[in-house]
Amino acid sequence: MTDIRRPTHRGVTLPLAWTALLLTGVVLQGCGGNPATGAAGSRLRVYSADLVGGAKSCEVPKIAPAGGQTTDAAVKMTNDGGWCGLTVHQAGPKPYDAGLLTARPEHGKVLIHEVGDETRIDYTPDRGFAGNDSFSVKLLPGSAAVRVTVAVAAPGK
Repeated sequence: MTDIRRPTHRGVTLPLAWTALLLTGVVLQGCGGNPATGAAGSRLRVYSADLVGGAKSCEVPKIAPAGGQTTDAAVKMTNDGGWCGLTVHQAGPKPYDAGLLTARPEHGKVLIHEVGDETRIDYTPDRGFAGNDSFSVKLLPGSAAVRVTVAVAAPGK
């Protein structure tokens, strides 16, 4: 019978290798993200990649878009290279199935994506831009619309 505790060809004992393998699985499981902090029992996740890269100064209102209506939102942010995100959700709460950009911003980019139980509308201003910008998004289902005006300040102001 072979002793499984003898060193392998790399000098690592088998029990140590199994421990390392087990710990690797535990660590990788943590990379999957954390449960969303939304409704109890939510299975949707918020990943760390969804939380990094935000502007240091980002002021957004809490809004609740209603189906078939347009909701206005005024956003204030500093242009330090980061995004500023406006979160919305359907009743439940649950994220919208889709967000359609119906009016593009002139001085930045918009990303509409799911983050946990919410839909987040991220605006990133063009490098060096300071001033006012605006865009509109239609959310589906329900045809709720959000008209966003953004006041972008230069860094340090």
